[in-house]
Amino acid sequence: MTDWQGSERKPKGPLKKGWTTGACATAAATAAYQALLTGDFPDPVSITLPRGQEPSFPLKRVELSGRQATASVIKDAGDDPDVTHRAEIVVTVALENGNGKNQGVRFHAGEGVGTVTRPGLALAVGEPAINPGPRAMIEAVIEGLTRKYGNAQGGSVDVTIAIPGGEKLAEKTLNGRLGIEGGLSILGTTGVVIPYSCSSWIHSIHRGIDVARASGHGHLAAATGRTSESAVQKILGLEDTALIDMGDFAGGLLKYLRKNPVEKLTLAGGPGKIAKLAQGAMDLHSSKSRVDMGALADMLSSLGAKPKTVEAVKDATTAGEALEAARAEGLALGDTIARQAREVALATLAGDTEVEVMIFEREGNLIGYGG
Repeated sequence: MTDWQGSERKPKGPLKKGWTTGACATAAATAAYQALLTGDFPDPVSITLPRGQEPSFPLKRVELSGRQATASVIKDAGDDPDVTHRAEIVVTVALENGNGKNQGVRFHAGEGVGTVTRPGLALAVGEPAINPGPRAMIEAVIEGLTRKYGNAQGGSVDVTIAIPGGEKLAEKTLNGRLGIEGGLSILGTTGVVIPYSCSSWIHSIHRGIDVARASGHGHLAAATGRTSESAVQKILGLEDTALIDMGDFAGGLLKYLRKNPVEKLTLAGGPGKIAKLAQGAMDLHSSKSRVDMGALADMLSSLGAKPKTVEAVKDATTAGEALEAARAEGLALGDTIARQAREVALATLAGDTEVEVMIFEREGNLIGYGG
């Protein structure tokens, strides 16, 4: 799951990379645990990421008290429009005495970090939303520092991660839909934030499907945007967990569903996006695919449109213009586009999933159906 919701337009020119919440938490945990073992906080603190990068992080605040130490780092997401950019990632590390059984590293959700409440994610229900990647990085750091400095206490290590204000920030993410309640997730497989990463969005699509299937939903609705999502939910009455924010990534959705099928899939979007899908595009972004107006003109011709209308559509610039021209003649171009998009989706899924396609205009009205 990512904390970028994709509403911002990508700026031109080279983009600065950033660090994930997982990398920041690892840095803060490193500083706190080293202070417990040595009495000193390294500032700045350096860590080694899974792919070998060695970033350094200045500490925002530190506190050492007995068997507990706290350190924090301000997250820098680079040029990515991440809701956690400039958030404070606070890690408290506490040592238990060695009298009881050593349970290794135990993770806890502090203020602003969520808890998993639904099955389908990589974490069990009831676990803090600290993903496996960051957990592994923190565990490796603690193991390495213990070897280097020794842990005289010899007990378990409790790691609590907090993000002040995280519960409010989480409202801007899909965490609630995924069943992560109470705050944000600590994320990051590589530790590096790639600005406007397509892979992050596709990953969130996959996790949404996983949670929906684990929740028992046999019917999913995937939409290209908020207008079509709201409209299709109103028609179908599906729960939020059965809705998938597909965005432009029809291919990422359909190919994952081919391997992880459901009984029924409803695809919803505006005329331009669905027209691109109907023409075989799997990435519906304007930089990756364009509507073939000639193909739409041919569709209109096959429906019996006047030659003048057909020629006008060839010179049009949007699918919406083509639909307006069809509407003026009482022709169901929207249904034709939706049916063709359905055939493309069925061919990509290559299975038994039932598919229907709905096209909505900006006001949320249904203007095309194929099913």
